[in-house]
Amino acid sequence: MSEKMRNLLVRTLSGAVLTIVVVGAVLLSQWSFIALLLVILIGGMWEFYRLARREDTVPLPWLGLAGGVALLAASTLLVFTWTDSSLLVCLLLFLFFMLLIPMMFVCELFLKRQRPAADIGVTLAGIFYVALPLSMFLLLPIQIDGSAWNPWVILFYIFIIWTNDICAYLVGMTLGRHRLYPRISPNKSWEGFFGGIVGAIGMGLLAAWIMEADYLLWGVLAAIAAMSGVLGDLIESMFKRAAGVKDSGNILPGHGGWLDRFDALIFSVPFVFVFLILLQIL
Repeated sequence: MSEKMRNLLVRTLSGAVLTIVVVGAVLLSQWSFIALLLVILIGGMWEFYRLARREDTVPLPWLGLAGGVALLAASTLLVFTWTDSSLLVCLLLFLFFMLLIPMMFVCELFLKRQRPAADIGVTLAGIFYVALPLSMFLLLPIQIDGSAWNPWVILFYIFIIWTNDICAYLVGMTLGRHRLYPRISPNKSWEGFFGGIVGAIGMGLLAAWIMEADYLLWGVLAAIAAMSGVLGDLIESMFKRAAGVKDSGNILPGHGGWLDRFDALIFSVPFVFVFLILLQIL
């Protein structure tokens, strides 16, 4: 077996395992899904901080991870355990998160590093880049159909991101002629970009049909998720180029790290979340 075929086989098998794990975690229960989000959050933030260290910054990873986990915990309590005691715990988590920020300054004071502002900035960036979107992801079913937990909303959103990626790859491989952003990602093409959006919208319309939901809502949501997802992929590529690495990690054979697999989903969530809020307001 050639090296190319061996790599393709490894990539296919690991991709199949990842699909089974993600789909299984979503369909099993909201708690298994939250556990999956926690793993992605910790893995993604750790990879981001590792990339940052290759750019001569020294983040405070444990404080960053503590803040990220606190955000996810607060989001979980707000969505699934709406009681007076859970609100009190959310308030305590919020106060804990607020204290983490000045604690970063205190740590830099005693660590006596050369670039304290950059170190604090990259630590906060890890929280807002990875942890905040994943915490917001839990709130999407409430924004879309008013339910605290709807696994099919979550699952179809993931399928939209994956369909965009697959269609962009297939169209780009067969028809791609015009480079999308050669400085950062020379393999991406405008043809693949539009092919991915069309595929994502198709998946969004299929989701609306299966769930008997609003076709226009899911079509627009899919387009926003696809376009912002491409930006997320380019931004993660920018970080990797600056760090001088091919992959953010090696947790998934043939696929790289957590950020390599979930960068588009992570970056797309705030755009879709804001769209849904504006839709309710207007």
